[in-house]
Amino acid sequence: MPSKLSRSAFVAGTSASAFFTVAPSARSADLEPVTVGIANSISDTVIFIAVEKGYFRDAGLAVTTTGYTSASDMVAPLGTGQLDVGGGSASAGLYNAVLRGIDLKIVADKASSQPGYAVNSILVQKAHVDDKRVRGLKDLKGMKVAITGAGTSALSTLNDALKSAGVAYKDVEIVYMSFPDQVVALQNKAIDAAVTTEPSATIVISRGYAVKIATDDKIYPGHDIAQLLYSQKFAQQRNAAAKRFLVAYLRGARFYNGALRDGRFAGPNADEVISIISTATPIKDTALLRAITASGCDPNGRVNVASLEHDLQFYREQGLINGNISLAKVVDNSFAEAALKQLGPYRR
Repeated sequence: MPSKLSRSAFVAGTSASAFFTVAPSARSADLEPVTVGIANSISDTVIFIAVEKGYFRDAGLAVTTTGYTSASDMVAPLGTGQLDVGGGSASAGLYNAVLRGIDLKIVADKASSQPGYAVNSILVQKAHVDDKRVRGLKDLKGMKVAITGAGTSALSTLNDALKSAGVAYKDVEIVYMSFPDQVVALQNKAIDAAVTTEPSATIVISRGYAVKIATDDKIYPGHDIAQLLYSQKFAQQRNAAAKRFLVAYLRGARFYNGALRDGRFAGPNADEVISIISTATPIKDTALLRAITASGCDPNGRVNVASLEHDLQFYREQGLINGNISLAKVVDNSFAEAALKQLGPYRR
């Protein structure tokens, strides 16, 4: 069961939007409620920013966030309309849910591997590197590699990485485990390698358990890892609110991008963004947040459809899709396009 977070109510901002302004005297009763599912992870940062900076309030929305163990747990509530918005991933499970009749839409980028800002990294046991057993990706052949689950973007990342080194996907042993469990397994040498994300990657490297040998911003630049999802009810029956939500979300994405420099949270907005992350998530170590590789997020909200198609085709090849589905049924760029008409293109 999801649990309501203490920070779930909207937070007043410090400045008004030039597009959707609510008078300072407006009460919460004057704002339209929107329920948002989050995984309470770093990839939710844009949503946290839009709450903290008051961008949702400026758009006339009272956002309530609800924490879920994983993005897959949000699919059913989005289908019933219990959730209006969710932060998910275009996994095989999501496509199969749509094939079962759960109507939801991918409307914006949430985390993507822009150049220098990888979301997924491939780590190898440090002992294997020290003893020269692993010199590169080709040496993963026959090894035990951990990913979080079947039919995910990490699986596609691994497949592309192996192919680039002339190794077949079937030539490695796949095991499924959570990111925290991957840290322990690398420490105990229970696995040889893992496809992981931040902050697990920085933690395991800093402790001397593993070495990074590849990142998906190099393997597949622009790889779209996580997306913003709308329920059918929110997208269609509350279309005006859905459009205002995307404007506020893109304002958050642009503030987030203002915190980025050289692959880290080192830009002009970094201190504020790090403070927001450490307040909103279980990650309280601000030094760790400064050390991690920040994930990319398109400040114009554009979903990399070619990337989604690439992953979808791989899921099909693995027999993970239970029917015929087109991305045209799932991706809806109209909300991002409407927001860009008001905000204009991002300029750093």
